[in-house]
Amino acid sequence: MEQSYEQSLKRLEEIVALLEEGGQPLEKTLELFSEGTALISSCSKYLDDAEQKITKLLDCGEKDAQ
Repeated sequence: MEQSYEQSLKRLEEIVALLEEGGQPLEKTLELFSEGTALISSCSKYLDDAEQKITKLLDCGEKDAQ
């Protein structure tokens, strides 16, 4: 099941906090880093999709105003 943008961002913040805290075994650090990079990609896709929707809405609004 795919997480929402907000859920992904929250988990990413948790991962960053854990990595900044340190003290994790190398294997766990690598797992967290890998999960974090996947979440960054997912969040970026959400934002790109939202930007495209907003652009379409603005374009439609401009055409309606003419």
